[in-house]
Amino acid sequence: MRNRKVEIIAVENIPEIEENMDLGEIIVNAASKMGLELRDKDIIVVSHIIVSKAERRIVDLSDIEPSEFAKKIAEESGKDPRHIEVILRESKRIVRMRRGLIISETINRLICANSGVDLSNAGIGRAALLPLDPDDSARKIRNRIRELANVDVAVIISDTQGRPLRNGAVNIAIGCSGLEPLLDRRGEVDMYGRMLTSKIICVADELASAAELVIGQADEKTPVAVIRGYNYKSSETSAAVIPRREEDDLFL
Repeated sequence: MRNRKVEIIAVENIPEIEENMDLGEIIVNAASKMGLELRDKDIIVVSHIIVSKAERRIVDLSDIEPSEFAKKIAEESGKDPRHIEVILRESKRIVRMRRGLIISETINRLICANSGVDLSNAGIGRAALLPLDPDDSARKIRNRIRELANVDVAVIISDTQGRPLRNGAVNIAIGCSGLEPLLDRRGEVDMYGRMLTSKIICVADELASAAELVIGQADEKTPVAVIRGYNYKSSETSAAVIPRREEDDLFL
């Protein structure tokens, strides 16, 4: 079914997240406070930073002892060697490295800058690591929302990443639950009757990017958004299907 109108709503009243907080309950309560009643088929996009905080994936840089390799990279780049050390620890392998920028593969098969380690919105002297299992994080939030609000929603855990050969970063889905992340349109025909042969759309990434328009990157304090009106295919498929196989990637 074609989508003719999609609404994106920033969820306000989200408190400062601390370890072991119930994100599903927090989202339901925050939405209720602003008069937003969650509905079936809503899509809840959650910035990974609050998931990382709730799941104890924040590290204090004062506790990090940098390796000699980290010190060498830091000296060349002018970055904090403790930050570099955390990046190295979170990487499965280094794909590219130049002028202090590290492109690595994380344990979740994400190819990204700095292993996804983020200093922004983590707190002074601290770094935020990616959730260990973002798909599981999405499932838990979705199940808790279903339990508390009696609605079946989809949940996307998002992170901001750069793209090869393009300036500027966009939000992508690193975890999801409740929707099919890829929309395969192969076999359909275009407006001139030509059959589509390679058209697979990553709707999870598109939804994550759309939500970023209201979530923001700085001091907005709105790490959650509700997308309403998009007709998606319900599914238990995880975001693990999104990363392209290395042998199919022309940039690696």
